[in-house]
Amino acid sequence: MDWNPKARDFSAGASSDSWTSVPELKAAGASAAFAESASSPSAPPVVQTAPPRTPNKPDKKVKPSRGRIIAVGGGKGGVGKSLVTSSLGISLAQYGKRVVVLDADLGGANLHTCLGLSTPERTLSDFIARRVDSIEDVVLETGVRNLGLISGAHDHLTASNLKYFQKTRLLSRIATVDADYILLDIGAGISFNIVDFFLIAEQGLLVVVPEPSSIENAYRFLKMSFFRHLWRGLKASPARKVVEQAMDQKNNDGIRTPFDLLEAVERLDASTGQYLKELALQFRPRLLINQVRYPEDERLGGSMAMVCRRHLGIDIDAIGAIPFDESVWKANRKRRPFMLDSPESMAGLALENVAQSLLSPPTYPRLVGER
Repeated sequence: MDWNPKARDFSAGASSDSWTSVPELKAAGASAAFAESASSPSAPPVVQTAPPRTPNKPDKKVKPSRGRIIAVGGGKGGVGKSLVTSSLGISLAQYGKRVVVLDADLGGANLHTCLGLSTPERTLSDFIARRVDSIEDVVLETGVRNLGLISGAHDHLTASNLKYFQKTRLLSRIATVDADYILLDIGAGISFNIVDFFLIAEQGLLVVVPEPSSIENAYRFLKMSFFRHLWRGLKASPARKVVEQAMDQKNNDGIRTPFDLLEAVERLDASTGQYLKELALQFRPRLLINQVRYPEDERLGGSMAMVCRRHLGIDIDAIGAIPFDESVWKANRKRRPFMLDSPESMAGLALENVAQSLLSPPTYPRLVGER
């Protein structure tokens, strides 16, 4: 991908009007680019169904695992992130991979419900509050071979507002979970705590439904995640201040798009600007369109990817489209994992295809100038 701002239209006017110039985005009613934040779901009943694994002894030295971390986000609640996370977890486990799904929707955990489990006795709360020594101590059996669950911190009042040291400890320990795949179910919104969970992943999946609010929240989530990704990479550089200013959409420096930001940093320091361009190319999430009803809904992923490349400079691709399927809510009402209840349904087969694509790292087109 070419990070030459002059080769693209990146004016503020172009970025705000562009969503309605694409037929699929217009059909979904996406008339604005970045609006205000979204809300998140809540969690149900009590009683332990699956026993916890035998607690491990505390790790003296934290060793990163070899597992691939995949984060499932979306910026908005109710788009199906928990369904996607649980379904992909089951599919990957059925391929013989050791999988742990982690409910990172702090304060609004419901991933256990999608797996047909009652509220677990041991959750992420116990790790955050240091009632257990290791994050492995809160990994639960799910009844699905090769699949473990770390249930969210629904019973810890401060969990949704982690202190910095709690967050850094949690993020570092997630990477030590002993599994081939670690799937994170990210909460709604664009707070730093939520975005940082998305950014620790090797692969980020952005779940979107064909509705205006979901599309707007997805763009806002992408933009904030991208800026945060650059900010984290700069560490002690003076250019960090420029990125911080860019996170405020109403900043006085006229920085409205990633292209504006890169130009501003390059004016400050050419070498840092070049480094930032290289860092920007590492941010490559993938779009998953959920609850597809019409052909234009299915094309929404490609259209959003095109708009992101053209107006945000973010190189993303669409990994799949999940049809709207009555069997999803039927499985949910039965408190049975969807991929065990209706694997041959249209939605089940589509999710299976997504799982297959995750079994190998994503491939991207060569950057302009690469051989």
